[in-house]
Amino acid sequence: MKINNGQEQGGNRYRRVCTIAGSDSGGGAGVQADIKTISALGCYAASVITSLTAQNTVAVREIHTPPASFTAAQIDAVFEDIGADAVKIGMLANAEVVTVVAERLRFHNARSVVLDPVMVAKSGDRLLSQEAEETIMAELLPLARVITPNVPEAEVLAGLTVGSDQTSQRAVCEKLLARGPRAVLLKGGHLSGENSSDLLALREDDGSIRYRSYEMPRVQTANSHGTGCSLSSAISALLAQDLALEEAIAGAKEYVTQALAAGAAYRLGSGHGPIHHFYAWWR
Repeated sequence: MKINNGQEQGGNRYRRVCTIAGSDSGGGAGVQADIKTISALGCYAASVITSLTAQNTVAVREIHTPPASFTAAQIDAVFEDIGADAVKIGMLANAEVVTVVAERLRFHNARSVVLDPVMVAKSGDRLLSQEAEETIMAELLPLARVITPNVPEAEVLAGLTVGSDQTSQRAVCEKLLARGPRAVLLKGGHLSGENSSDLLALREDDGSIRYRSYEMPRVQTANSHGTGCSLSSAISALLAQDLALEEAIAGAKEYVTQALAAGAAYRLGSGHGPIHHFYAWWR
């Protein structure tokens, strides 16, 4: 995968990605995973922390959410001085935070917004109130260049069931596209099969929808914590380097698959460990 570090544009310039998400004290997901991914793929990472979690590889013990006004202050501080070539949005704790994030991103004319709608836990429990879910759909989906829901999240957003057939998957994507994002990447990690298959639905300028499937070998490992966070931040990092969306998704899928494979040999903690974000650098 070729990484453009900005030198081709005539002088050294960081490609900047701002991640807006919750923190993970265990370092495997959330803002920590985002920063690792963005850095590994050759970009400068700035962060806006929406929630702080006390967690490890086994469980989330406690969550603290700062006032929404503090989230707004962080966004303003980053955009007024550093700026961003792409934005990744992850965990947002409540409707007030969602509203503030959307308002400040509109104010700063944020580009290449990648929305990972963190709404459903691995256990299947809903992480957000219905009000917060509705606010995400109304305020954030229209700002997104691409949203990256997994199957449970897509079902919540669309109100439809996702099956293994492309007919149901396309129906969900079309319903989500109608809410305003330019593209939907429906992640297939929750589906069965030898390969991990994701479906991209891309709305063209003439209103038509083009589909593309991305398939990578499914890696058998318990160390999969932070996979979704890492994929969305990898897409953001590659978009910040001016890759086309389809190319950015392909590169991000390759990166996460290799990070999963490399991390499978490691042991960290007694639960679900992280992927190996720096597999290309550490020996």
